[in-house]
Amino acid sequence: MIADTILDQAVKDLFDGIRFQEGPEGLYDPLRYMIAIGGKRIRPRLCLTTYSIYKQALTEEILQPAAGLEVFHTFTLIHDDIMDHSPLRRGNPTVWKKWSEDTAILSGDVMSIDAYKRIAQAPASILPEVLQLFSKTASEVCDGQQLDMDFEKRNIVRMSEYMQMIGLKTGVLIACAARMGALIGGASRESQQHLYDYGYLLGLAFQVADDYLDAYGDEKVFGKPIGGDILNGKKSWLTVRAVELGAKGLEEALADNTAAPEEKIALVKALYNSVGVAEEARKTIGELSAQAIGKAREAALPEGGLEALEHFAHALVGRVK
Repeated sequence: MIADTILDQAVKDLFDGIRFQEGPEGLYDPLRYMIAIGGKRIRPRLCLTTYSIYKQALTEEILQPAAGLEVFHTFTLIHDDIMDHSPLRRGNPTVWKKWSEDTAILSGDVMSIDAYKRIAQAPASILPEVLQLFSKTASEVCDGQQLDMDFEKRNIVRMSEYMQMIGLKTGVLIACAARMGALIGGASRESQQHLYDYGYLLGLAFQVADDYLDAYGDEKVFGKPIGGDILNGKKSWLTVRAVELGAKGLEEALADNTAAPEEKIALVKALYNSVGVAEEARKTIGELSAQAIGKAREAALPEGGLEALEHFAHALVGRVK
């Protein structure tokens, strides 16, 4: 095992020192900007965590693929912000707001390509497997984004459909990070699959937590305006569950674009509260986290491995109380 303090410092050093092509500046400055404004670095940290369970030292063969996961995730954020018309990302102007939509599209494209360059630095002996895993994941993330947009046009979305969507949009990349670290670290295929399942379930818990915090979080902590999903009419976990629980007038409230933003957010949250959806969300986050840990227990983990994964899960979704 590699100590948490070493992994944390490795992630910090990795992104403090990350470099992109110098020019054209109009293309690459947005990449530098997005990396500079930071983030939780969940995916590279999990990749290094599962790798560290099987290895004793970090090399470029794991560090660059781990960085590639974050670069790819950041690319998806650049494009998501355009589609969601989001003005802020982590408390800063989004790329399309700071530059333009055209710049954001092209810079996002080149960021995706950069991610592949980094993933391709995995050990040559397993590179086909790594690339197959990553390419499948990248395609699934796009599937999830399309479903998310499709749901905005529908009045009713079933919870099974919603969970499938967040599994694709969020879960599979976190699952990929867990499996990639284990794959490069030399874990058995069976353990790789269990760790993939751990990451997938943890990704679901993380997305439900993100949906919850979008309505009930602190904007200064959350890093973007509270109520964005409500104002954009998105089908969040809260919305889908509230409809299931019989919240009256919710669809009309979400569709009403005549009310002031603050009034619309307050009304929708009141409808959420009328059916106890906040408590339901917290319960679901706990259940999904417990299921994720259960999958980790099924893997053949060296001493200290399970504790490391339990700690990671708590750090990821423990922000929801």
